[in-house]
Amino acid sequence: MSENEPRVVVVTGASSGIGAVAAARLAERGDRVVVVGRNPERTRAVAESIGGTAFVADFARFDEVRELASTLSERYDAIDVLLNNAGGLVSTRTDTVDGHEATIQSNYLSPYLLTRMLLPRLQESARRGGTARIVSTSSVANRFGRIDLADLDFTSRPWHGGWRAYGSAKLAVVLFVRELARRTAAHEGTPGVDGYSVHPGSVVTNFGSGSPLIRFGTAVTGGRWGATAEVGAAPLVALAADSPVPAVSGVYFDRLRANGAVARAADDPDLQRALWARTAEIVDLPD
Repeated sequence: MSENEPRVVVVTGASSGIGAVAAARLAERGDRVVVVGRNPERTRAVAESIGGTAFVADFARFDEVRELASTLSERYDAIDVLLNNAGGLVSTRTDTVDGHEATIQSNYLSPYLLTRMLLPRLQESARRGGTARIVSTSSVANRFGRIDLADLDFTSRPWHGGWRAYGSAKLAVVLFVRELARRTAAHEGTPGVDGYSVHPGSVVTNFGSGSPLIRFGTAVTGGRWGATAEVGAAPLVALAADSPVPAVSGVYFDRLRANGAVARAADDPDLQRALWARTAEIVDLPD
């Protein structure tokens, strides 16, 4: 990769909040930023404001994620960074058109699908000496998550306003990134693709706007219960930046601190492999 050639950085969930801020900060660093969002108007507005390129995809639809991956693969020979930031909390249990619980699909299943489909372009970045890095937004909520391979969609588990599903989705992100790191590690002279998961902190954005708990917290604090989007985006930008990460691939960051606290299940290599295989089956990809 030429030193003068800008990196290609794909940021999902970039039409607002910390994703939009991260996209702007990476563009300021000279990166060629691909802005991915669900809302066409907001996504295009963010892209235009930072000199990026807009792509619209709803992560509640596998067909749109597949189309996005195919379009990006055709347009870019190599992708240096994939910043998986799409997702959120769905407080009312909702199934997608694909038949999966919306929180699980948008936070985990669709990012898994996109990552797997774009992996050849990230491996090409590694071959060229590029950054070759995947950064996925998780949450401290992973600590109360639970992975049930027979019921990822919470069809027979308590809902609790979507928080259990959200925590489980974010635990799935940590497990996925750790298995990804194992599978894409450098070996026999072949450069690898690094992966990291990160909790950006408690951030006041449109996140969880449908949750009664979030609305209550916003009302009683005047919207001051968490950090700004600018503060929340900082760990994402740091991990996506063209500089070494002070941790081995697969590590979970609690903001800028490596090896943050995770659920005990996150350290289970058998669960990491089993979840990868089960998810591959769900999204119709080979293990």
